[in-house]
Amino acid sequence: MRLRLTIGCVCALTLVSTLCRADDWPQWRGPKRDGLSPETGLLQQWPQGGPALAWRATGLGEGFSSVSVVGDRIYTTGDKGDVCYVHGLNRADGKLLWSTPLGKAGAPGWGGFAGPRGTPTVDGDLLYVMGQYGELACLKTADGVKVWAKHLSKDFGGERPEWGYSESVLIDGDQAVCTPGGSKGAIVALDKRTGRLLWQTKDFTDPAHYSSLVCAEIAGVKQYVQLTADSVVGVSPKGEVLWRIERKGKTAVIPTPVVKGDKVYVTSGYGAGSHLFVVERAGGKLQVRQVYAERSIASHHGGAVLVGDHVYGYCDSRGWVCQELATGKLTWTEKRQVGKGSVMCADGRLYLRAEDDGIVALIEATPDGYKETGRFVQPGFGKPKTWPHPVVAGKKLYLRDQNQLLCYDIQAR
Repeated sequence: MRLRLTIGCVCALTLVSTLCRADDWPQWRGPKRDGLSPETGLLQQWPQGGPALAWRATGLGEGFSSVSVVGDRIYTTGDKGDVCYVHGLNRADGKLLWSTPLGKAGAPGWGGFAGPRGTPTVDGDLLYVMGQYGELACLKTADGVKVWAKHLSKDFGGERPEWGYSESVLIDGDQAVCTPGGSKGAIVALDKRTGRLLWQTKDFTDPAHYSSLVCAEIAGVKQYVQLTADSVVGVSPKGEVLWRIERKGKTAVIPTPVVKGDKVYVTSGYGAGSHLFVVERAGGKLQVRQVYAERSIASHHGGAVLVGDHVYGYCDSRGWVCQELATGKLTWTEKRQVGKGSVMCADGRLYLRAEDDGIVALIEATPDGYKETGRFVQPGFGKPKTWPHPVVAGKKLYLRDQNQLLCYDIQAR
């Protein structure tokens, strides 16, 4: 009996190790949702023309989803015909392993921006994904079979934002957490295995915008932080509003909040700028105060990453910028080199991806100035915009772009 139990435990541990590796990227903006890869041993300077293309996968459909990379699989989404699909691909060569219909395809809102926006979240042998029209589903990673499905509007009273739901589902313990928005409660938590509603924030009813929740411990209290067009808020894992502060965004509030210690940093475009808040414990409760509000980084789609004590991102009026987190002071700006786009960080380098002309650049993550160490133009860059954020996992750079996924070898040798 003991031998059987031992074998069973070894098998279980082996299964877990194959499902999650140290070089995985299991969700939107990486392991901690901060746009930072923990990997080292990467190319610090690219050769002329960029790193070597390892493989290229096509036929994935339209959309703006990035990728999740876990074990021997890659997951993404895309519109094909009238259907939005979730895809599972082989990590080694990009070959399509399965495709599962998620829901309705198309372009919510004006502008013709068709396709899903969120990135699948992988948790063990399950993944969680949201469609642009509010479909929410849990699938098996092995074969894409649906475990359960919900709809943010029909099941939770959610009010779809103008350009469609764009969130990437947060998994915390046994909970799947996301933001339908609306009068019944802006944020919901579901049992991740069954889809059963666990709670809904009746005391927080902001309309949903386009940001994704982050899980953080602030002032010794675990919480979920979200940014809407009206507020920045911290909610307990039981759905209680711990703190909330007004912060008015404009048109489309998209970037994910950045949390460091007791500090919460947010930014959005259309002139809204960036804000820093401090959350403190007072009288047994959490209180929030604003440190600054300024326009150094007014990030539209590309988000912001915090490396050390400095924030990096793109501002529509200034170009690429480096900003001191504590004070909001700019340390450098650069508008001539790479156009507006998204950013992530790995091994001391920032990966910049322009949304219009296919340029991908590598620069030093330093407050001492814009120092580029390589660039290339990706093949077949998409229309209308190249919005998916770059991903670094397993010493590979992944670039999702409309109907294709590009994989580059960035290992230092």
